[in-house]
Amino acid sequence: MNATELERIEQVIDTSGVAGPIELLLPVGVRPRQLRVRTLLTGMLLTAVHGRPAHLRRVHHALLDLHDADRQRLGIITHWRTGPHLLTYRQLERTFGLLTAALSKDTPDGTPSPTLSHVLDQLLEASVQVLGEPDSSSYAVDWTDHETWSRPPPKPRAKRDDLDPAAINPKSPERPTPNTNDTDDTDDTDDTDDTDDDQHCADPEASWGHRRGNHPGQKDELFHGYYLQAVTIVTDEHGPPVPELARRMLLTSCRHDPPAALVPVLQRISASGITIGDVLADSGYAYRVPQTWALPIRQLGADLIQDLHPNDRGPHGTHHGAICANGNLYCPATPTTLLDLEPLARAASSEQTEAHDQQCSELATYKLGQLTAPDPDGYHRVICPAAQGKLRCPLRPASQTLPHDRPTILKTPEHPPTCCQQQTITVPASVNAKTTQKHDYPSAAHRRSYARRSAAERTFSTIKDPATNDLSRGWCRIMGLTGIALFTATTLIARNLRIHDAFTARQAENERRAANGLPPKHRKRRRTTTNDLTGAQTAPP
Repeated sequence: MNATELERIEQVIDTSGVAGPIELLLPVGVRPRQLRVRTLLTGMLLTAVHGRPAHLRRVHHALLDLHDADRQRLGIITHWRTGPHLLTYRQLERTFGLLTAALSKDTPDGTPSPTLSHVLDQLLEASVQVLGEPDSSSYAVDWTDHETWSRPPPKPRAKRDDLDPAAINPKSPERPTPNTNDTDDTDDTDDTDDTDDDQHCADPEASWGHRRGNHPGQKDELFHGYYLQAVTIVTDEHGPPVPELARRMLLTSCRHDPPAALVPVLQRISASGITIGDVLADSGYAYRVPQTWALPIRQLGADLIQDLHPNDRGPHGTHHGAICANGNLYCPATPTTLLDLEPLARAASSEQTEAHDQQCSELATYKLGQLTAPDPDGYHRVICPAAQGKLRCPLRPASQTLPHDRPTILKTPEHPPTCCQQQTITVPASVNAKTTQKHDYPSAAHRRSYARRSAAERTFSTIKDPATNDLSRGWCRIMGLTGIALFTATTLIARNLRIHDAFTARQAENERRAANGLPPKHRKRRRTTTNDLTGAQTAPP
């Protein structure tokens, strides 16, 4: 065991300050416990740093493999009346059981208790503080599947006489057809009533959820477990590069909606004095009702940068005559082809990218410009684009003096709406509440800024890597949300340590190359292409 590695792990635990308060929550027996909470957390972190599965037996081995001086200091070896006593697995299992019982809810409901949430927040925040506060206020959020070791029992088969004939005969016209009109193609909570199954399984807090399928032609599949969410630090727009550290995590049952459950986590970050600038999320978050995601995030002073669900793109109603589209208000005379712009395809060529960006720039000239920042109630004022000098409109005589290179409104409404009669209009928070974001969607600025969200994907890929910590089924055989959440937090801390070390080494290498007049070293994305393989001249066997 590397002494520096052990010191850094202990520094994270001491900086979090959770070991002492948890110790006070545990019951006191007739004989003092040999294993303290601080030592138990140290063993769990050692197991994660070594890339071992989250098994209590692995934690026990990690503590026993320490040097004698460290074992004496951490209480792994103590002196009894009969002589030195080495920590046993039964003692570790007992302390872990007391720990999870103290941090769990009296009535488990698939969400962490306030005490457990505080412990998880403090542990992950301590890893960020020990490694160094990144110079960034932007965060990427996402969720992934976290499969439990438990399996629910199968439902008892009904007698054939009790079955409906339509259920027996698949071709019966009375057989109900499955609902294929799912409006959300992202991972979502399962609406199936599986409460009876979960109450009789080894992990009653786990539930059935959806995840992306890896098989060809398979869109998604069911899994039994939890939804794991992470809040990852990303680089600010035009800011210096920072290590992508996981600052917060949340583990909940699949019965609970992930975006709504993550809002209190972000609120606790803001309440602790940490500034939240940009919040990057995919359409799985953006598609939720604004009361459970968009509005609470904006109340924190954060700017949303997210992908819009296909059902939310394009025109959706009007406000005082102005067209509501993609989170903005546009002139009633905006061309329909511009309002129906879709995001740029990944495989788009440079010519297609240039044409798409040109159309987005043209669409921006029809947008009503924002004059004031939202007040405490969410109201703000916007101005007509012609009055702002972005286009020529006969209803605004002053705009007719603008150069002819500006777009010109040729056909005005017979009965001009309020947005055309007034230079400015007031916009309440309810207008575009779900889709309003920092950059115009789907402009080039939005595309470049949203690209930072891939850090959230990298967070999960690094903790599901078989070479390090693979959070697949069997990685943790502990039952219950509390125990799984604690081991998951230690895995994210170990991942933060690795990411920071790799980032520091990469920055040092770039500085060394810059001192020698060399350009920064870039990663090689591809080494041998298909053309190289097909064009290679190989000798016959």
